Amino acid sequence: MAKNDGKAKNAPRRNPAAKLEEVMTGTTVFNVPFPKDLSVLKTMSPIVVKYPYYVEYIHSYGQDSPFFAGLANRKLLGTRCAKCDYTYATPRLHCTHCGGETDWVELPQEGRVHTFTTCYYGSEEFLEETPFHLVLVEFEGVDTLLLARLIGVGGPEDIKIGMKIRAKFRRNSQLRPTDVYFVPAG
Repeated sequence: MAKNDGKAKNAPRRNPAAKLEEVMTGTTVFNVPFPKDLSVLKTMSPIVVKYPYYVEYIHSYGQDSPFFAGLANRKLLGTRCAKCDYTYATPRLHCTHCGGETDWVELPQEGRVHTFTTCYYGSEEFLEETPFHLVLVEFEGVDTLLLARLIGVGGPEDIKIGMKIRAKFRRNSQLRPTDVYFVPAG
């Protein structure tokens, strides 16, 4: 039996004098305080480094792509089941009732407030817009509701269940659900 000394037979040889290339990226730090007495290291303040962080994210809307293409062209699209005629305001590839395949249909651009809420806190993207109103929109001939923002009203006291509202679209589409919003229709 051969003796194995832990080294691979053809392992590359390392040069102990090799150095990492010094580059001028990231954070360059000078004169970091360091005590001569190592016993005080436990009381050392933490080093805090602030640097920008960027990630490019590629996202596909997949089967929902026609919905966003519709928003970019000022059209609200939903889906309708070819078997049972159930119509979805939020698109589905297949019917949740009978499992049948759905087809794309254009939705009305006017509807009614089914219910609403006023958001006083929001994520970073919506923080400057708080408070804002979210409504579930009820459309004639559509079996489900669409969640969207309601703009053009003062406070929650100005919103009534059943009030007529109409869709408006951002002039420059961002290919986001917020490309459509609703305003009072009257």
